[in-house]
Amino acid sequence: MFEIERRLEEKGIVRRDIVGAAMELYVPHGIGADEAARRLDAKIVKALEDPNISSLLLGALLLEDELYVKRKDSEIADDPVFLLSDEIIGTAIAEVIGGTYARFEFTRYDQKKPGILSKLGPFLDDAVAGLIAGCTSRLYSESMGSM
Repeated sequence: MFEIERRLEEKGIVRRDIVGAAMELYVPHGIGADEAARRLDAKIVKALEDPNISSLLLGALLLEDELYVKRKDSEIADDPVFLLSDEIIGTAIAEVIGGTYARFEFTRYDQKKPGILSKLGPFLDDAVAGLIAGCTSRLYSESMGSM
């Protein structure tokens, strides 16, 4: 949808790096790391096909370009505390994918910024953290259901 994976790749955000960032904070829930990474990759692929997720990610891409990349000296260059729209996008992505639990998972990834998240600007780090949080939250919920 919206060629979102290609658009992310153009910004240097590839799926293996997203999965890698997710796995840095992975908490084993009866699934080994290799299997968890495989399942997370599949969940990310599925999430990227959702028009709601794709449109939120596209919004983050466009905002990042317009308000951060093109305006390095702007008042949001350092991701100030008063900038909330990036958090709202990230939380929305997490919750669309993983429900309420994903909101808490989003906070973990947003605060620690593992892997590729530490290299992204204010909109994309939160949008990708939301993608990770939603997918990891679903993985955890599914693995708990099978125990």
